[in-house]
Amino acid sequence: EEVTVNNIPDILDVNNLIQLLREMGVTVAKKGIDSYSFKAENVDLAYLESDEFLKKCSSLRGSVMLIGPMVARFGKAMISKPGGDKIGRRRLDTHFIGIQNLGADFVYNEERGIYEISAKQLHGSYMLLDEASVTGTANIVMAAVLTKGKTTIYNAACEPYLQQLCKMLNRMGAHISGIASNLLTIEGVDSLGGTEHTLLPDMIEVGSFIGMAAMNRSELTIRNVSFENLGIIPAQFARMGIRFEQQGDDIHIPRQDHYSIETFLDGSIMNIADAPWPGLTPDLLSIFLVVATQANDAVLIHQKMFES
Repeated sequence: EEVTVNNIPDILDVNNLIQLLREMGVTVAKKGIDSYSFKAENVDLAYLESDEFLKKCSSLRGSVMLIGPMVARFGKAMISKPGGDKIGRRRLDTHFIGIQNLGADFVYNEERGIYEISAKQLHGSYMLLDEASVTGTANIVMAAVLTKGKTTIYNAACEPYLQQLCKMLNRMGAHISGIASNLLTIEGVDSLGGTEHTLLPDMIEVGSFIGMAAMNRSELTIRNVSFENLGIIPAQFARMGIRFEQQGDDIHIPRQDHYSIETFLDGSIMNIADAPWPGLTPDLLSIFLVVATQANDAVLIHQKMFES
């Protein structure tokens, strides 16, 4: 059935993924400036095994997200090693081990440099993930919703993006409980229906604008930030001495001539480190680092989630 998604960012990776879906046989229609509808009635399975498709997958990290839905629906998938930002190792073990737990077989075809995944019959399973991978959890969830029986995922990622995916799948007919926690329980269903979904604003962009306002000593109002989904981000900027007010779903940052980094209650130096949600997202560490160069007092920043 038709799925409509609103608030889609007009960026190269997203546009490439939409084009990849078109080439797979998905009917895609642009509904508005940032809205698209998708209908995956007639997926071309032969194309999914072609060198052209696999080459495109290797240049698009998001293509790995096709594995879960394709294995659940067609019982097989092929994927080449995806690309992406060079921030250290970005292994796919969590994706693969999770989908293997549901009963799929993985074979690495060295000659073509691709992973071949097949499953005669998926079945529900209990799994404890070795890392709370956002895309890994999402892939497993998308496979598990159409898998017979009950699946339990512990140490699941619980970022707002993942909460949104689970809520969207539930509107499509899935049975997922434990949303927003790290323990998801999924009762498999036979089929999913269509829905309409609006993506959250980008929390990294919101954080970038807060940092920019502070460094430029300028007044700024950031509209429609989905404040409840920003987690610890606003509080962490407050610890950097940046004043702001929540006005409905907007953030107002008044002009400040200088900002002073707080200390901890015992007077020790402020410490910022990234961590899985609801900890601080690693994508904002660089913003905090630059903001700190213009602040009074000191802060210690640790990068813990990616080694490079």
